[in-house]
Parts: sequence; C-alpha cells; structure tokens
Amino acid sequence: MGFSRKLKVSLAALGIFAVGAAAGGVAISAVKDDPPAPKYNSLARTVNPIGAKGRALGLSKVVIQPGARIPLHYHEGTQISFIQNGTLTYSVAQGGIKVMTGPGTDGELVRKIKEGQTGNIKEDQWIVEQPTTIHRAANNGDENVVIYLSNLLDKDAGPSTLVP
Repeated sequence: MGFSRKLKVSLAALGIFAVGAAAGGVAISAVKDDPPAPKYNSLARTVNPIGAKGRALGLSKVVIQPGARIPLHYHEGTQISFIQNGTLTYSVAQGGIKVMTGPGTDGELVRKIKEGQTGNIKEDQWIVEQPTTIHRAANNGDENVVIYLSNLLDKDAGPSTLVP
C-alpha cells in the first residue's frame, strides 16, 4: 500500500472515529443533561383524621427542576396544590381544574384548564384536584417550581397513581 493510500485510509478512519465520538458524546450528553426527577417530600401525615375514617390527610412539598416532567396520573382523593415558586405547565387529559389566586374561600378564579387543554399555573396560584382529574405537568421554565400539597387520600394510596 502506497503512502498516499495509507494517508487516505488513516484520515478516513480518523474521520469515522471523530463522527462516532461526536455522536457518542451527544448521546452521553443527552443522558447526562436529563433533568432529575421531581423531589417529593412528605412534611406531615395522619391516618383516620376525625371525619375521614379510612383516609390519610397529608402535607407535602414537591420541587420540580427545569425541564422535568411529571407523567400522566391522578390522585385517589382530593388534593390542593399551591405554587410557591416558578410556573407549572399543567395539561388535563380528563376532567378539569380551576386555577385560583388569593386566600381560601375568598380565592378568585384566574382561569379554567379543561379536558384537552394545557395552561400555566404561576407563583401564588393554586388548584384543587379531584380523582376524576387525569393530568400531567412539566417545568418548562428556567427556575425550580416549588409546590405545597395538601391531600386527603385513601389511607393506603400513594401520592399519585400513574395512568398507562
């Protein structure tokens, strides 16, 4: 094999290696850069509170990092979610929610997110989710979304039930 041919083969091999390394680097980078799973932290929970035998009353904090997604799910009871920080992108597959602002029973309606719709829930806004609300969520922003949750669920239920 002549010097010219050896040089061409060596350059071709180097080119293939470089393309492969770049592709591998992209694949590794994509996995490495995936956002971490949302962090769920149970703050308080009591089983069989007065007036709710067979249920558990809970208070939790969830932190959703930028780019993270919560898959399609529902809750086996009533849940109130208050956005302390960030903007949550919320998609309803079945049912619907009212996005509220302001304190308790004096809260004001901001908007409704109906079946098949996606909307944003911003800082200091809150929603009430029922078991008939099948939904998913995401943090499409560049800061953590922090949510405080209060729920009254079946005592043996997890915080959410995934929908296949």
